[in-house]
Amino acid sequence: MRTFTFFLGGAAALAGCRQPAARPGAPPPAPVRVAPVQVASVPQQLQAIGIVQAYSTAAIKALVSGELVRADFHQGDYVRRGQPLFNIDPRPFQASLAQAEADLAKDEANYAAQEADARRYAELARQGVISREQNEQMQASARALAASVAADQAAVRSSRLNLSYCSIASPFAGRTGEVLVKPGNVVEANSSVLVTINQVEPIYVSFAVPQQYQGRLRALARGGRLPVRAWPQNDPRPSLGRLTFVDNAVDNTTGTIRLMGAFANTGRRLWPGEYVNASVTLAVASHALVVPASAVLNGQNGPYVYVATPQGTVMNRDVSTGITHAGLTVIERGVRPGEVVVTDGQIGLYPGAKIHISGAAPRALSGAAHAAAR
Repeated sequence: MRTFTFFLGGAAALAGCRQPAARPGAPPPAPVRVAPVQVASVPQQLQAIGIVQAYSTAAIKALVSGELVRADFHQGDYVRRGQPLFNIDPRPFQASLAQAEADLAKDEANYAAQEADARRYAELARQGVISREQNEQMQASARALAASVAADQAAVRSSRLNLSYCSIASPFAGRTGEVLVKPGNVVEANSSVLVTINQVEPIYVSFAVPQQYQGRLRALARGGRLPVRAWPQNDPRPSLGRLTFVDNAVDNTTGTIRLMGAFANTGRRLWPGEYVNASVTLAVASHALVVPASAVLNGQNGPYVYVATPQGTVMNRDVSTGITHAGLTVIERGVRPGEVVVTDGQIGLYPGAKIHISGAAPRALSGAAHAAAR
């Protein structure tokens, strides 16, 4: 009897030390990351790839023919408005001006003498001393010399203008390109381009958006300053501008309408010909429910999210989504503020699946969910 009692007691002790076996086939909790559903103000934006265009472009040409004697800048320089760029040999034009001024002085002297004679002849004709024909002939000679003086004055102005064209200045502030004609070459008037200047302060960004927004864009553009942002693809900092142009026709090959925004570009971050990201803000949705964009999955019935429960499990919830901005997606229907959604680790999840939350649990979780997080 003692031996049998000892055997039962030992068996009971061994049974008390053994852990209960896990339910066969139950998978371990899935490690996930979560985030709470938040309320935020989200701008409604249209985003596109745009191209930077110079505000103004000037192809500099010579207005007179002659030898190019000097360039007063280095190619690629940023030049001011009115800054000298090129000089053409002025000596032929100085000689032409001197000749025109001499002709003017001679004809002015002849006209002064002829005008005095014309006044005397008019008086003599009034007194009947000379015939009317003689007086008319003298008056005609005076008028001819007056016309010669006017022609000489025009020739002087033209010569001075041509002489001024020997110094070529920048029409606006901008960046110069390659110098295409070097000093020592003879240039012809209005033929060869000497250099091209692009105005980069301010500057334009051109981009296209879907045609269904064109009516709203035109209305907003008429109402005031519609903000536009642009940033190079290797620089996340946006430059702020305003919408200045909505095209008057839709491109029927792409179904888009072209927009242009003007940017001050004082830091010269935007460069002509560069591709940039562009966006225009149509409105700001206040008190919108947002979740990280990675929380939204696409299923057969549309978008859905996994919502974490206080019991340490998940349920899937069909949602209606809005715009996505800065990594956050607006949820128009399907979740409530404070609920917690799974943002990473959704592979292998199913309704009712156990989860283990990596990192700190959001405050919206409680009870068994906190235990799962631990």
